[in-house]
Amino acid sequence: MTFQAIIVIIVLLFLIVSLYTEIVGPTLTFILAVIVLGVTHVLDPSEIIDGFSNEQIAIIIMLLLLGDIYRRTSVLDIFFNSVFKGAKTYKSFTARMMLIVAPMSAFLNNTPLVALMMPYVHTGAQKHKASVSKLMIPLSFAAILGGCTTLIGTSTNLIVNGLVTDQKIIPNLPELSIFDFTAVGLPMLVIGIIYLLTFGQKLLPDNKSVIDKIPEISREYIVEGRIKGNSPLIGKTISEAGLRNLEGLFLFEILRENIRITAVPNDTILLEEDTLLFTGNTQAIADFVKSREGIEIPSVGMFSRKKNTEVLEIVISHNSTLNGKTLKEVNFRAKFDATAIAVHRNGETLAGKIGAVELKSGDAVLLLAGTYFEDRYKDTSDFYLISRVKEFRRLGFWRTTFLVGGTIAVILLSSIGLIKLFNGLLVLLAGLVIFKITRPKDLVKSVDYDLILIIALSLALGTAMIKTGVAEMFAHGIISVFKPFGVIGILTGIYLITAILAAFITNKAAVAVIFPVSLTLALSLKADVMPFILVVAYAAAANFMTPIGYQTNLMVYGPGGYKFRDFLKVGTPLTIIYMLVTITILNFIYF
Repeated sequence: MTFQAIIVIIVLLFLIVSLYTEIVGPTLTFILAVIVLGVTHVLDPSEIIDGFSNEQIAIIIMLLLLGDIYRRTSVLDIFFNSVFKGAKTYKSFTARMMLIVAPMSAFLNNTPLVALMMPYVHTGAQKHKASVSKLMIPLSFAAILGGCTTLIGTSTNLIVNGLVTDQKIIPNLPELSIFDFTAVGLPMLVIGIIYLLTFGQKLLPDNKSVIDKIPEISREYIVEGRIKGNSPLIGKTISEAGLRNLEGLFLFEILRENIRITAVPNDTILLEEDTLLFTGNTQAIADFVKSREGIEIPSVGMFSRKKNTEVLEIVISHNSTLNGKTLKEVNFRAKFDATAIAVHRNGETLAGKIGAVELKSGDAVLLLAGTYFEDRYKDTSDFYLISRVKEFRRLGFWRTTFLVGGTIAVILLSSIGLIKLFNGLLVLLAGLVIFKITRPKDLVKSVDYDLILIIALSLALGTAMIKTGVAEMFAHGIISVFKPFGVIGILTGIYLITAILAAFITNKAAVAVIFPVSLTLALSLKADVMPFILVVAYAAAANFMTPIGYQTNLMVYGPGGYKFRDFLKVGTPLTIIYMLVTITILNFIYF
């Protein structure tokens, strides 16, 4: 074994340990790994940056941009509202959700699709009095199952296609077509949904999310109102002012200079500068903020005069940069175009000056959001949007037709080979800018630069494995273990290794590591190369066992109130089923 091969193996071990333990972030981990490979002359500069010119990376970026455009408009929102309107139970809601999300994720990037669906899922759980943990994993898994049915359904498949065109192990391999994944993906989509609606439902935890953990009686927020100097309520009693029988709101205390009036009598006369404390649910407070007369909310102030404001409920994420800081310290209002109305923490309703409250992970915050909040919150992982009262931007008939029709046209024309997907997406995005369906600055904000770095640098890692012979060494190791079981045994071994790597590092990194190994195995066995390509793609993309292995799993991890073992419990049987179905169908088609 050469010195350079030893370096590559050490780098691989560092990647696995660092990504699993989160010593540093995934992006920095890959940067450090490639720096080591460059400094030790395993890779030259051209090999390091070669991944950034990969066409498939550009396609991934454009698909993410397109999905984000759909998320910003009312096109999908109107559709979802009509679909879920008739759901009578949480199980029927779950079934509808998966039957909608899975086919859509076959043609739209599943990350923005899941992000768009999360508020609807939480609302559905509340409506049907079900734990949100019964719905969030099915949401993520349905998107993954659907994404595995086509080339463009998941970025992992596109990465595999990029490796197919760039690899040097077996020259002149043709590109994968859009429906090469359907033979396994479609049957597994049906099986996966049935599993999640039956046996999987029993395995799903009945956890409470960070919002649901607040007892029902104390899930209400406290909102503080003040009688303004020109208020028509001055001199009126509580009853005369209509403040006793508010729907969803209860006036429980009045602060008057240094006097605290509790159990407020109906005949209490309101005075200027009285502070009224109400307790109520999110919808009641939203209505109160919009329609109050003669009462000012100090935490909102002049912000309420902005056009297109909305009341939102968010929860602070477990890794939020807001943790331990006040809203005033982080300049929340300017940063997100939103101001806090109330904060709720572990069953404790926090009153007083909202801007002075030190936030903690799991805090629920009620916001009054302005026009630009929708654009700005997508760029942060500091909090999750739980529920909202919102009007999406209306595109109008012709712009909606162009967006939806253009998307369908690009998918169909690329699937039959009349145009390249890259060219089609480029023209579509240009048209969306020209017709003012989106703005260039919105597109720039939507780019996931960390994802681009990880993908490009993972390609460089694959090059290093091939160049140093490490991939071939892995191939021989797999052959020695699984050779007695024939080609099917080797495919099973490749699936298991890829799935385990994808579960504990990232699916894209797993593909970069195992893809050259799989091709080398196919070459040494003189077997059809296609099943050896597809088995890597399926094993990496169908990632159900851990929250860290797939981006949509990470997205639902916190809001669902899940523990790491919940994904293992629900995802491991589904992974085994997926492996058995994959190997069986590939064997039937290719051997």
